[in-house]
Amino acid sequence: MTITDIIGFFGVFLLLIAFFLNLTAVIRLNSSWYLFLNLAGSGLACLASAFLKFVPFIILEGIWALVSLVALIRLLK
Repeated sequence: MTITDIIGFFGVFLLLIAFFLNLTAVIRLNSSWYLFLNLAGSGLACLASAFLKFVPFIILEGIWALVSLVALIRLLK
């Protein structure tokens, strides 16, 4: 397992944890924890995709991270 794999797996794990916690009503969609988990997870997944030079997922995860960041900043203001 390479460092790229570890980064990618951890990013996807964070995204899935956020999804699971939301589905089980532990955290809400507009909570800072949900947004932070999405930001961290998508950021790591984007980084792993960049290491792999896989452009479709760089775009997907990069936009996901950007949207999560904007929503988190709005929530914290």
